[in-house]
Amino acid sequence: MEIKYFRLIKTIVDEGSIANSAGKLFLTQSALSHQLKDLEERLGFKVFIRSRNKWKLTDEGSELYKLGNEILEKIDIGFQNIKQLQNGSAGTIKVSTECYSFYQGLASFIQKMAVLYPEINIDLILEATHQPIPKILSNEIDIALVTTKPSSDTISSIEIYEDEIFAIIHKENPLSEKKIIEPFDFENTHLIIHSFPLETVSVYEQFLKPNKITPKKISAIPLTEVALEMVQANMGIICMPKWAINSFKLSNDIMFKQIGKNGLKRTHYLVYRNSDKSKKYLHDFISNFEEHFSQD
Repeated sequence: MEIKYFRLIKTIVDEGSIANSAGKLFLTQSALSHQLKDLEERLGFKVFIRSRNKWKLTDEGSELYKLGNEILEKIDIGFQNIKQLQNGSAGTIKVSTECYSFYQGLASFIQKMAVLYPEINIDLILEATHQPIPKILSNEIDIALVTTKPSSDTISSIEIYEDEIFAIIHKENPLSEKKIIEPFDFENTHLIIHSFPLETVSVYEQFLKPNKITPKKISAIPLTEVALEMVQANMGIICMPKWAINSFKLSNDIMFKQIGKNGLKRTHYLVYRNSDKSKKYLHDFISNFEEHFSQD
């Protein structure tokens, strides 16, 4: 049974007659009479007992009227819910990370989101790099990718993926003969990092600092391509996960060495404010981010 018939029955009951219902349904009285006749013929019973001044539901018509009201009410509620969802599906999300190297994996994801969710605008806030948690707390950014789970009660976190950092060296580097790089091996090295402060450099914070080791020389080279060229010239070593350099063509002279006997591994978390949990566009971003990077 089509929805239009339920609306027809409800309108006739509410308005009292076909004549009064015509304007409400934007149809002529003749068209409404034809629809009602067609409905009764299909059902095999009368819906209304008609008189000149009064339209009364039959017993069968009363049951149909109750059913119609329930259906129409659910439809109205459903469309209200859809409208609420649509109203919350658009917005701008400001994103940052705790390390510049993390941005290299975001370009393809942002491109994908632009296709799937054109109503969501994603801004990368580079100036918030190295201090994403304070920036989230001050509402300057909305989401950040970090490797330390925040302890704040006002921030939620989702574990996204785990990666491993390797020492990337030239085959002529003295450390090339070693299977595993130990903390003391860094004492006489030229360590190339993306940027200061050292507290944001995983190999230093998780591996060297606990062992009270400081490399002989440390240089900040923000461009990965330049840093790799320096390694290929045997001018130093960098420590990065393999995914961060997948897009670069590496020389056969480049070697990857495990850092520590268990490997230098880190867990990445996506963090955001608890107060933003109800925002649909933020939820869409998070669920797609989790799917995209967990697959990688």
